[in-house]
Amino acid sequence: MIKVQKVFNRYEKKYLLSKEQYESLKTSLDSFMCEDEYGLHTIRNVYFDTDTDELIRTSIEGPKYKEKFRIRCYGKPTDDSMCFLEIKKKYKGLVNKRRVALPMNEAKDYINHGISPNNQGQIFSEIDYLIDKYGIYPKRYIAYDRLALYGKDDPEFRVTFDINIRSRVHNLTLFDDSETELLIPDGMRLMEVKISDAMPIWFARLLSENEIYPISFSKYGSFYKRQIMEG
Repeated sequence: MIKVQKVFNRYEKKYLLSKEQYESLKTSLDSFMCEDEYGLHTIRNVYFDTDTDELIRTSIEGPKYKEKFRIRCYGKPTDDSMCFLEIKKKYKGLVNKRRVALPMNEAKDYINHGISPNNQGQIFSEIDYLIDKYGIYPKRYIAYDRLALYGKDDPEFRVTFDINIRSRVHNLTLFDDSETELLIPDGMRLMEVKISDAMPIWFARLLSENEIYPISFSKYGSFYKRQIMEG
């Protein structure tokens, strides 16, 4: 049975931080933000695409509208633990994420055998349509360790730090996190800033003081580009 259906709408900005930049910024952020209840935790993802990698190739071309589909879990999963089936869309900078939560065993039945769960709901119907429309299937595994913060005055303002971003193209399961390669240099962190409106002035000031500037970065896109460069 589907336990959760959620929709997120927000803007996301990304920054690549050295170890020194992270330590300096994190010290300052402690006055304004709190760590979420999970602390440093692992996120595992399997991204889906077509035989010709249509979704990621289209995304890299920089259209106004782009979409991805992935299965995600937090920590080391079991057959009974929950995972998330997610459609991530982006239009003119606004990120829309639509997801449903399923027990791992039901998600495996759906992906591997086409067995749909009961009580599907609207978002699951959209997932079903997307998979059928493109004929997508598991293509790449990406995992990372994340520390998430939220604003003391505005809990909707969130900042995440991802480290040990790792990937592989074989053994496309969420149950195993071995035999991966790092996507960014060891010790560096990818910071994502998630806002629904404007960035707080105090945060913009901290970025300026630490000489931290936005970049265009996609974990999935970077992994795909590396594969192309390596032939």
